Amino acid sequence: MSVIRPTAETERAVVVVPAGTTCADAVTAAKLPRNGPNAIVVVRDPSGALRDLDWTPDSDVEVEAVALSSEDGLTVLRHSTAHVLAQAVQQLWPEARLGIGPPIENGFYYDFDVERPFQPEDLERVEQRMKEIIKSGQRFCRREFPDREAARAELAKEPYKVELVDLKGDVDAAEAMEVGGSDLTIYDNLDARTGDVCWSDLCRGPHLPSTRLIPAFKLLRNAAAYWRGSEKNPQLQRIYGTAWPTRDELKSHLAALEEAAKRDHRRIGEELDLFAFNKEIGRGLPLWLPNGAIIRDELEDWARKTERKLGYKRVVTPHITQEDLYYLSGHLPYYAEDLYAPIDIDGEKYYLKPMNCPHHHMVYKARPHSYRDLPYKVAEYGTVYRFERSGQLHGMMRTRGFSQNDAHIYCTADQAKDQFLEVMRMHADYYRTLGISDFYMVLALRDSANKDKYHDDEQMWEDAERITREAMEESDIPFQIDLGGAAHYGPKVDFMIRAVTGKEFAASTNQVDLYTPQRFGLTYHDSDGTEKPVVVIHRAPLGSHERFTAYLTEHFAGAFPVWLAPEQVRIIPIVEELTDYAEEVRDMLLDADVRADVDAGDGRLNAKVRAAVTRKIPLVVVVGRREAEQRTVTMRDRSGEETPMSLEKFVAHVTGLIRTKSLDGAGHIRPLSKA
Repeated sequence: MSVIRPTAETERAVVVVPAGTTCADAVTAAKLPRNGPNAIVVVRDPSGALRDLDWTPDSDVEVEAVALSSEDGLTVLRHSTAHVLAQAVQQLWPEARLGIGPPIENGFYYDFDVERPFQPEDLERVEQRMKEIIKSGQRFCRREFPDREAARAELAKEPYKVELVDLKGDVDAAEAMEVGGSDLTIYDNLDARTGDVCWSDLCRGPHLPSTRLIPAFKLLRNAAAYWRGSEKNPQLQRIYGTAWPTRDELKSHLAALEEAAKRDHRRIGEELDLFAFNKEIGRGLPLWLPNGAIIRDELEDWARKTERKLGYKRVVTPHITQEDLYYLSGHLPYYAEDLYAPIDIDGEKYYLKPMNCPHHHMVYKARPHSYRDLPYKVAEYGTVYRFERSGQLHGMMRTRGFSQNDAHIYCTADQAKDQFLEVMRMHADYYRTLGISDFYMVLALRDSANKDKYHDDEQMWEDAERITREAMEESDIPFQIDLGGAAHYGPKVDFMIRAVTGKEFAASTNQVDLYTPQRFGLTYHDSDGTEKPVVVIHRAPLGSHERFTAYLTEHFAGAFPVWLAPEQVRIIPIVEELTDYAEEVRDMLLDADVRADVDAGDGRLNAKVRAAVTRKIPLVVVVGRREAEQRTVTMRDRSGEETPMSLEKFVAHVTGLIRTKSLDGAGHIRPLSKA
């Protein structure tokens, strides 16, 4: 007999599965749903592992029932749908060889080695075949290989799968669902009526009981992708898709994707001439065009003024550095794969700078310091270079060269909490000024059950965690705990912000660091005459120029607030003879440090206004004979509303919007509803 016990904290159910009974039978006996968006699709065993519903334990065991609509249930749904995708492709193109097919955020993908790239009409055929497979109700059935040799033999016609078998222990389990568990397993898709094997795939699972439990899916697009993310490997064809527990959720997600496509910073960046990439320069190395450079400069000027008030000192450090510094910092040899190849100069190896921390430590060490000097704050918009795999590059969001809003605070242990609290409030002030209200922090701590990956100074860990946690609690900013996510030398804090499209990403990483000062010998002379180690605080509230500008481009849909807009005012004379007055208006604005231009070209007035709107210029000024005679303007904002006002009042209005960093007229920043 199975027993169900509700768990209030998780809103899930615990089921007792008797020995020799399948989890499916126990779930049915407990009268839990087997169909619909809340259907129980897998269970979590006492070790925390997810199990298929046909798992039969050898002894009585308590399991947690996992519903389709839960986070884990969605992962299983999407991975199962990826299998159906691969089955459909191989049935339509029998020569296709399989790569990997993991679930990803809000969806899934599968990679294929095929003779030609997939076309839109191909995806329509695949989607139709998937619907037929889903309707047939095939069962997912797990089977273990006795050893690697058996796996290689059965998968002989799938070279990429064989490679994964050979690399079993060296594959990122989060990326490749095929291997990574304790056993090598394969999943057969069985005919619901006859039990015959319809298709099979190397996989560690788990999966849905049946394809019929895939209620709503959609194939989205295809793209090229290198096998295992390396340009040295074959290029495969990747098909992306999404799957949801209900059709309404799928419809909502597709609407969000449509909105996200409109806001894509790559498209808007091209339309507004913000940035460009050039193959002769290299992948992942952006060119800031004049309009984009204006946004970059405005952000940097804002940060400079903010930091100046808080006592930061600006520094500049080299772009390349002799390798000894990175051995001292620990980047070599442990992070060598993230660095560009070394440059030989006079028999010595130099590296492109991957981060600013070691250089700032050397700035601090350049002069002796007393307790009277502390806190000592060093800031730099330092350009760094990191080798990102081609498959990970994404416009300005993920580049190989970028400039960070970076700084390091050197302080005493007694000052550390207040300094870190100041850093957190700086983040909040920046974000709220920009209309970013959906943000929180993640405190990454060490896993006390797995201390091998961290340094072994117990007191140092306790002190760093205490300082960090006390500052976070006092900040009143919501935070979550990530157990095991700490760096090897200390806890860290990530600021997470949610884009209007619903996607979350880490805007910056901040740390209270007690370990690095020992490696670098960073000390100060205390009031008692003794030499003591400083505490180092790493912070970068605006992250990198590249990523933060990409985020803001999508946040505002390119309709930047007046203070950030590359061109703030466009002046349009109704007729050519009024150009002199239009230029007088422009010159007054330029004298007030407002970015303004005159459209004196040929063309009808309505066409000129439409051109300004298309360029997302926040304020358009139309001047006619009456305006010239009365020294007034007619201002048109993004709402389309037209307001006449005196020239002096208009200049004061614009400069006021800029001075206060007003969001009036900025792009739509209301978060979309989540699917």
